Amino acid sequence: MEVVLSGLLLGTLVGKITNIALVALGLGLVIFFHELGHFAVAKWCDVKVERFSIGFGPIIYSFKYGETEYALSIIPFGGYVKMLGQDDVDPSQLTSEEIALDPRSYSAKPVYQRMGIISAGVIMNIITGMLFFALAFRMGVASMPSVVGAAIPGMPAWQAGIQPGDVIEKIDGEKASSYMDIIRSSAFSDGDITMEGTHLNGETFEVTITPDRTGTRPQIGLIPANSLKIPTYQDPGASVTSKGSAAAKAEPSFLQGDTFRTIDGKPIANYAELQRAFASKSNQTVKAGVNRKGTPATEIVEITVGNNPFHSLGLWMDIGQIESIQDGSPAARAGLKVGDKITHIDGKDVGKALNPLRLPNYFSDKAGETVAMVVKRQQDAANPTEVNLNVVPLDNPAWLEHPIYANTPLSVGSLGIAFHVIPTVLKVEEGSPAAKAGIKPDERIKKIKIMLPENQTSADWNGMPEVSYEFDDKNVNWANAFWEIQARPGWPVELTVSNKRQLREVKMTPWVNPNQEPGEQWSLPIRGIKMEMLRETQQAQDMGQALGMGVAYTTNSAKDIYLTLKSLVTGRVSPLELSGPVKIASVAYEVAHQGYSELLLFLGFLSVNLAVLNFLPIPVLDGGHMVFLCWEGITRKRPNEQVLAAATYVGMIFVLGLMLFVLYLDIFL
Repeated sequence: MEVVLSGLLLGTLVGKITNIALVALGLGLVIFFHELGHFAVAKWCDVKVERFSIGFGPIIYSFKYGETEYALSIIPFGGYVKMLGQDDVDPSQLTSEEIALDPRSYSAKPVYQRMGIISAGVIMNIITGMLFFALAFRMGVASMPSVVGAAIPGMPAWQAGIQPGDVIEKIDGEKASSYMDIIRSSAFSDGDITMEGTHLNGETFEVTITPDRTGTRPQIGLIPANSLKIPTYQDPGASVTSKGSAAAKAEPSFLQGDTFRTIDGKPIANYAELQRAFASKSNQTVKAGVNRKGTPATEIVEITVGNNPFHSLGLWMDIGQIESIQDGSPAARAGLKVGDKITHIDGKDVGKALNPLRLPNYFSDKAGETVAMVVKRQQDAANPTEVNLNVVPLDNPAWLEHPIYANTPLSVGSLGIAFHVIPTVLKVEEGSPAAKAGIKPDERIKKIKIMLPENQTSADWNGMPEVSYEFDDKNVNWANAFWEIQARPGWPVELTVSNKRQLREVKMTPWVNPNQEPGEQWSLPIRGIKMEMLRETQQAQDMGQALGMGVAYTTNSAKDIYLTLKSLVTGRVSPLELSGPVKIASVAYEVAHQGYSELLLFLGFLSVNLAVLNFLPIPVLDGGHMVFLCWEGITRKRPNEQVLAAATYVGMIFVLGLMLFVLYLDIFL
């Protein structure tokens, strides 16, 4: 046993070291090819190259071959080729008459040759980026298809009626070939976007969506779909279920690489169907049929997995106004409006006779029936009126759309509404943790902290951290905090409670209400199984097709980078979306674990990124040098030395400042 365990640990360690080496080699190649472009054309134009360096700053290692010193420097964020008559640190060399007399100096060469030398790095990066892409597509690239995993409640896509399992086929009349097309269209949109596709039931749709622009970038609130496969991790001992969940207690156990085929004998075709199957039987024990990795597709292993009961504190909170209503939903047809506050359902007081958190279940159980509602509608600031409505809910499972993001409203999928649950206590369940802690109706929760169990660490829970939320007039995300409790079963919580006179802190551990019958338990729509992202492979049949795909991908990547820069300048995208070298290296490491083709694709994008950014008209970058060369070519005069020096130092300060900024984002945000 010790020998097997040691072998597994050694294999994991070797795999991590290999990934790190691949990332270092790949990032080094991107920089090397850029500088090689400058170097090769400089040599071709008979310019003396004094140093070829990968990295900046103090030199770690160097050797001299011929007239050129080849160096590896300590700061691995780029590189440089130092030519006679061209030095970014000393811009005066470009205007030095003495240096210009040397026929092998950079400044002595004609403008067209200097333009060739300066642009060679960028051209080399475009070529190598295209080759990286071509090799990746020849091997086969796994990309996320344009299939919807979920729509975030209250966001534009959710309001437009897009559902889990929907396939987005066209965006603004253009074919959507991957999920990145969805992200790209919303992030770079100047106005509304039109999406066409097919619902899970086969019906086609066309919707116009206005992206939300309140965040760091425009978005419509969609999440990519998962597959039916449980991931295979680098660590063979890694858990595929959430600790404390029903799936963790399943018999037999779920294993890495399992693929879902049936639920209670009924075939499952996609993840959306799996979601609905689990959610519609949330309080039942089910038999999940999976195909084991390495076995014939027809061989099914049945796994018995129980329900996941909600853990609660015994608090019934107040319901907020309706934040959003889906287009064409039962709520819209019944005449509900944004801003309405639901006060009664079937004659029952919401908050005292009906728990707002259980309204998704209440309406789901009433599918197809007529439900009477009373809402308080704000006709004017002083005189709200009561409006009586009737609504017929759809057959949509409860809690299918989870409030997983901060301040996400709780959705009632069978009605098509979303509302916040306000942390003002209206009722405390008898015998509950909240009752034992002394919490009373009309008190308000100002803060919740969900803490690790005693003598346990985050590592015991697969890295899951402690979380806390503060509540005020703008942040009323009790439903989100409640969902976080479900993700951490058994974790104690600390509440900061206000009774208008004083604040106090109370601690308690959420319970599963023992007064419910097992078959009537209020249960989560999920079982706690980790799933792999849905991906499809794009593979070229031959190298010619691969080169064509590489050229197209290079063009699209360059276009995306320019659109991103434009959006940054116009303020449509926040600078907080930027990534620095630490994040790039981290992403590269994760990509390397996914396979060679994914790493090549990432390096191709990085190479094109380096080409585009280097050609921006900023002094010290290649684009800045090109601006000065264009000036010289037009005016037939070299730039003024003082102007050149001032521009160079301003450019250097800008680039260094940007580098420090993105490092700060990488490390602290």
